[in-house]
Amino acid sequence: MNKKYISELTDYTIWVNKIAINWLSQINDEQWEQQIVSSFSSVKQTALHIVSAQKVWIDYWKNVSAPVFLSVGFTGTKTDLIQIWEGVSADLKNLMDTYPEEKYLQPVTFKWPGGGEGTMEFWQSLLHMSNHSTYHRGQLVTLLRQVGFTTFSSTDLATYYRIVHNEDSLRVFAGS
Repeated sequence: MNKKYISELTDYTIWVNKIAINWLSQINDEQWEQQIVSSFSSVKQTALHIVSAQKVWIDYWKNVSAPVFLSVGFTGTKTDLIQIWEGVSADLKNLMDTYPEEKYLQPVTFKWPGGGEGTMEFWQSLLHMSNHSTYHRGQLVTLLRQVGFTTFSSTDLATYYRIVHNEDSLRVFAGS
């Protein structure tokens, strides 16, 4: 694991968070709250789970003394959750930009939501966070379709590389 890989994974996660936030910004409150049979009972609950998990991992990486799962007791609005998610993305970027490469192999201790404690090396926990978010974003797409939202853009990693890296290459090539 190296700094370039960690930066790429972080940038991809932030890029795709922005896309998901954009989707949520386009749905109404009825779609947000509509009860659906799935792993989580609504678009709201699925989005809340994604944001909560990302936030708690950042807290573990920062050694916050008492990390709290946002999903426990959240009573805010869609707008509130979107603002929190934007803040989580900014926190993730700031932390990963300054996280020392020599700490990538150090253990991170965490608590499972259902109880108990676990440990993973930092790099493993970052990969887990990213993979976990991807899994639930797939569910989010399915739930959004069920509530009538169909204006999606690709969140695929290959799309990220094609769009973002081509834009970066074009800027370098153009001298901007």
